[in-house]
Amino acid sequence: MFTGIVECIGTITSLTTSPTTGTTLTISTPDFLLSDAHLGDSISINGTCLTITTFTLSPPQFTVGVSPETLRRTNLGRLAQNSNVNLERAVSANTRMGGHFVQGHVDTVATIVGVVEDAEARVLRFRPRDSGVLRFVVEKGYVTIDGASLTVTRVEDGGEGADGVKEGEEGEGKGWWEVMLIAYTQEKVVTAGKGVGDEVNVEVDMVGKYVEKSVRGYLEGLDGEGKGGGGVLEKMVERIVERKMNAP
Repeated sequence: MFTGIVECIGTITSLTTSPTTGTTLTISTPDFLLSDAHLGDSISINGTCLTITTFTLSPPQFTVGVSPETLRRTNLGRLAQNSNVNLERAVSANTRMGGHFVQGHVDTVATIVGVVEDAEARVLRFRPRDSGVLRFVVEKGYVTIDGASLTVTRVEDGGEGADGVKEGEEGEGKGWWEVMLIAYTQEKVVTAGKGVGDEVNVEVDMVGKYVEKSVRGYLEGLDGEGKGGGGVLEKMVERIVERKMNAP
């Protein structure tokens, strides 16, 4: 479990792939990150929970193994030597919960489709590979981008344009959300250095997943008991669609 508060930025010093051991990343870090490290510890790398397999204190660096499934589902497969990554150790009993509950289980990859400066801040717009995650993204809610807990400032399920942020052709007509990075955050996360076309790892707030599952189970239970649970859900959807259709 993590908080989404990135502790530091590490650098890929080597990346190796072999038929027997798979893909292994070696990452150099500031000294403090490994001060209490143990073999088998979990660590978040760009929001992906991986396991420390070896480490040294001088120089301070560690290795992790990356499975083919992880490479397919995340942006880790696009890393190369000298790439920078966000790092966070797993929470401890005395960790301040400055962000939100982050599992390190990437839900999808999103592409940056818009970047605009707003005074000292930077607004980024993301279009997810899996549009299904948009139902868990709400304005002023949490979203984890490359392991960083960020607040959603705008969200559009249908992907209509918005003032101030220009999208390329790929982003037009698609669902998206935006976050704003203040100057301090820009210095602490790798995402600030990315531009249009670059990819990020996304984990949506797990609370929304639990709520959806609970509500669905409740409504399906009503339907199974002959109390019209399914009908309630259909009416809710009909009202939402009608409201959208009649909106000016």
